[in-house]
Amino acid sequence: MTHASDDYKRHQWLKWVGVALSTYFILVAVNTIGNGFKEISGGSDGAQQIFEFASHPVAALLLGVIATSLVQSSSTVTSVIVGLVAGGLPLSMAVPMIMGANIGTTVTNTIVSLGHLKQGQEFRRAFAASTIHDFFNWLAVLLLLPLELAFGFLEKSASAIVSLFIGSENLSMSGLNFMKPLLSPADRMIEFSVSGLSGTSAALAMIIMGMGMILCAVTFLSRLLRAVMVGRAKLLLQKALGRGPLSGVASGAAVTVLVQSSSTTTSLIVPLVGSGTLSLREVYPFTLGANIGTTITAILAATAITGPVAHAAMTIAVIHLLFNISSTLLIYGIPMLRNIPLWCAEKLSELAASPRQWVAAGYLASAFFAIPGGILAVSN
Repeated sequence: MTHASDDYKRHQWLKWVGVALSTYFILVAVNTIGNGFKEISGGSDGAQQIFEFASHPVAALLLGVIATSLVQSSSTVTSVIVGLVAGGLPLSMAVPMIMGANIGTTVTNTIVSLGHLKQGQEFRRAFAASTIHDFFNWLAVLLLLPLELAFGFLEKSASAIVSLFIGSENLSMSGLNFMKPLLSPADRMIEFSVSGLSGTSAALAMIIMGMGMILCAVTFLSRLLRAVMVGRAKLLLQKALGRGPLSGVASGAAVTVLVQSSSTTTSLIVPLVGSGTLSLREVYPFTLGANIGTTITAILAATAITGPVAHAAMTIAVIHLLFNISSTLLIYGIPMLRNIPLWCAEKLSELAASPRQWVAAGYLASAFFAIPGGILAVSN
């Protein structure tokens, strides 16, 4: 019995070491992407030319949707966007990309709902539970993106918040200098590994390496955190959902912070709704909390950025947080708006019910890939 207990503690300790190492590699990866883009662009003017493929907000939004749908992780994509901002991507393009990442991440729980495809009413409930997240995020973008483009309220608010902690972009970033010695050993190893390549090739290699590291590190981190926390997450979920909307939002955010993946969090509740254990209205606030909780990864990634671009990198991470908080307050706070995602999810699930299950697959392919890709192709 003692040996079993000792083995369990040892395994748990090793998992937490893995969590720490994964977090470190996320920081290194974001820094690597930023350094690569700065090298290849020759500064912010060159970066402006590199990002001409996202020369308008609609293209940037759709790129965020498609990229996140393919990777199935908004944490990964938003961490990459933080690195791109550090490399010169304008905030005006990064903001719609972040909003698109919010939409794209919902593809995972929609795929999970297809596992109930042959179960009739169970599938109808599960599909509604997954798509309510889709419709909420699309509605949030439709309402807030035009306001952001017109007034820049998210960028201004985030910039003011960040300035309270690290000053403006024109002031010293010495407060973040502790990151430089922490990351420099890994930076030197990466620079050495690409030293045999020419300037542009080396920079491209750094970008590719950074993106690969983020994808691997976020995936590994999510798996480790699920292993050590998901039992507690389920307990938190069961206790919190019956206590009202505020508790649902808070528990959704807390669980997502614990497992570092909104896809995991929202996928967790789909089978519970499918089985009839929870209702669609009960889990609705929980999905909104998951939106808020997933922003922690981008904020963490932004701490890897030092120097003159640190303010912009942290600003885009805080914009993501403010966008999700604002959309929750606006949409869930107004009954008429609150009911739109509910109505859309219920109607779509009725349409996709037996014998028209092909509607679900058609929705998945068109909403996340075909329609965004088609619009992006035409717009460019």
